[in-house]
Amino acid sequence: MRSAEQRAEGAGPFTTRLTWRPPGGGTAVWESRPARRRGVIAVREPGARAGSHASADQVSLSRLRRLNTVAATAFVIGGALFAVGAGIAQFGSGDALTSASVYFAGGLFFNTGGYVSLLQAVNAPRHVPGGEGRLVTHGWRWWSYEPSRVDWLSAFVLFAGTLVFAVDLVDSFREGLNAHQVNRQIWAPDVIGCVLFLISGHLGFVEICHGRGPCLRCRSLGWWIVAVNQVGSVLFMVSALAAYTHPATDTLINAGIANWGTLLGAVAFSVGGVLQLCEHP
Repeated sequence: MRSAEQRAEGAGPFTTRLTWRPPGGGTAVWESRPARRRGVIAVREPGARAGSHASADQVSLSRLRRLNTVAATAFVIGGALFAVGAGIAQFGSGDALTSASVYFAGGLFFNTGGYVSLLQAVNAPRHVPGGEGRLVTHGWRWWSYEPSRVDWLSAFVLFAGTLVFAVDLVDSFREGLNAHQVNRQIWAPDVIGCVLFLISGHLGFVEICHGRGPCLRCRSLGWWIVAVNQVGSVLFMVSALAAYTHPATDTLINAGIANWGTLLGAVAFSVGGVLQLCEHP
């Protein structure tokens, strides 16, 4: 019996799309993001003029819906709280403790969204080698180590970024710090977290564009989610750079840019979360 012809696409060590062409005709196409987020493989039967989708089982689809709802909602609320915190810092009474408290609450939601996004990658239905057009569901796991998968790596880096932000947010409650201590204990983790967010977003584009460099896919909801979140990451980085404290003057480079960058970046993450609510099985 002849086996199906298989073509793999991706970037570097990452495979993001597999196309099978069975000897009897037709095609089956597995793509990383649709399989992970929606639990589907695109199939076209021999002689059919239009394609359709083969879905994972109901256990897997129900799992994907729950995880997607929790992760997306966490990012919506976390982004909203960060925007409120930045608004308090920019327009409020200037009470640093109030702003820090709101940021900290938002950070907890970002931590939740980051970890649940990782759980989505860990527990996504998998394609079966030699089983073209079929997804299988494995048992529930709270953790895995799969750095050869771009979706896992993107989610892991995102989660790591939220944890680094947590260090920054906790240290922001400390009082009596000089400029060097502020830059080392608050500003540096902030910048590192932003870098990790940007790396995660880049890996998200690698997954969607299949290693073909930057791509524009306006009809793809997944592309819009990654793009909006990456805009938020860029704005967070701009904010972090503007928040560096001059040791000589003990003042920020530009407090206005720092606050507005955080506010607009947080809004972008909330919008990305709203869009993600629509990306489900």
